[in-house]
Amino acid sequence: MAGEGKTGTTKVLQEETRIFEPPADLVENSNVMKWMKKKGFKTEKELREWCSENYVEFWDEMAKDYVDWFKPYTKVMDDSNMPYFKWFTGGLVNMTYNAVDRHAKGAKKDKLAYIWVPEPVDQETQHITYGDLYKEVNKFANGLKSLGITKGDRVSLYMPMIPQLPIAMLACAKLGAIHSIVFSGFSAKGFGDRVKDCEAKVAITTDGFYRRGKPMPLKANADEAVADAPSIEHVIVYKRTGIDVDWKEGRDVWWHDLIEGQSEECEPEQLDPEHRLFILYTSGTTGKPKGIEHAQGGYIVGPAQTLDWVFDIKENDVWWCTADIGWITGHSYIVYGPLCLGATSMMYEGSPDFPDFGRWWKIIEENKVSVLYTAPTAIRMFMKQGEEWPAKFDLSSLRLLGSVGEPINPEAWIWYRDNMGAGKLQIMDTWWQTETGTFLNSPLPITPLKPGSCCFPLPGFNINVYDEEGNEVPLGEGGNIVSETPWPSMLRAFYKDTERYQKEYWSVYWDTPKRGTYL
Repeated sequence: MAGEGKTGTTKVLQEETRIFEPPADLVENSNVMKWMKKKGFKTEKELREWCSENYVEFWDEMAKDYVDWFKPYTKVMDDSNMPYFKWFTGGLVNMTYNAVDRHAKGAKKDKLAYIWVPEPVDQETQHITYGDLYKEVNKFANGLKSLGITKGDRVSLYMPMIPQLPIAMLACAKLGAIHSIVFSGFSAKGFGDRVKDCEAKVAITTDGFYRRGKPMPLKANADEAVADAPSIEHVIVYKRTGIDVDWKEGRDVWWHDLIEGQSEECEPEQLDPEHRLFILYTSGTTGKPKGIEHAQGGYIVGPAQTLDWVFDIKENDVWWCTADIGWITGHSYIVYGPLCLGATSMMYEGSPDFPDFGRWWKIIEENKVSVLYTAPTAIRMFMKQGEEWPAKFDLSSLRLLGSVGEPINPEAWIWYRDNMGAGKLQIMDTWWQTETGTFLNSPLPITPLKPGSCCFPLPGFNINVYDEEGNEVPLGEGGNIVSETPWPSMLRAFYKDTERYQKEYWSVYWDTPKRGTYL
């Protein structure tokens, strides 16, 4: 989202001088250090400088390291039609093949992809392997095909945090259909506006969901939303709670009926890297929601590579991003990034304080979560409840912490480190947006940390701060955040709104010496 603040001298609210050096064993065994040694870099400064100066070569290496291509690309970046950059031209790829198929057909078939914890305490945790995920995605993809869904069709999803949500996303991506997820907490109107804007052919929802232990209706909202959406042909409904729902014969289809008898095999579409993967709407502060478009090829690279380097994902890690999949954080770091790495992820359905403020810590203890990525809002909520809650549980499985969603104040940063990280774990404070698709600023496991700081632009990015005239601002002064170079996982456009895309992101600094994207 483009910033709306004015430039000017920033008022320092708190002077922070504490620096926390990374443990030597974390540095030495980190994924990024292995790559540095391969390239001959001795310092983090050398790494960042080379990757920023040679960003096209860097992203070429990342695309070859993290992506399996059906057909190799012939050009890394095409800037012949700026600002509509294209990446990995000439290649053929599929997100779901990279996220699921290659693991399910290889050594990770029996590895857990997801550990899903339902909110009701009397319901059982589900353990879903890559082999399981492969079968379920394929059955649902074949079900979508039976409803006439093909490459390029839009599919709107309005679902809670249940495994069927990533299954539906991956099924769409396998077919080349474009999914558009709307956060299940949005109103019927909010969902309906987005369904109509993207002209979805199918909507997917649930009968209801659980909130604080009680079943809540959801299909009723979906029914209202699609009532005046002429593009909708079918509404697929997953039975989560068993509550009664209204039913429209000929339009509504139960999930379990749709997948019954479907094959557990489904060939992935071989897609141009610029083929759209999803549309995700951002509300902004005023006006019509913006339909951010992301592409299959470039988006595989960003979340997978940044998750691997920033959070140092290892084979036996259990990764938990506590976001909702309805937002970009969930798209990138619950679904596509972890799955492309073949990692194991936690998913939790409900409230962090149900049935009490120990719920998250119990999940960490019971499932041996090793890397936790959450928001300062949640951290501050737990701070108010005191240190006794995390102290009741064994959190020794944690080895790395992360923060996302807003700036984290030093006080919350220290509390997080002391109470969830035993006073010794590093915190990866990340800055990014729906538009960027992936982290832009963040420390690495090799970076000394200052509480409250998200440190530097990551390798491969060139981020700066400009005043209104396009000049770099002096240290200590405020301005507008600008990216001076493109990257693979960046947004491609606004859905059906080329003029707005160019105006919001490119008009401000297009005629300055360093053309930049206004973030």
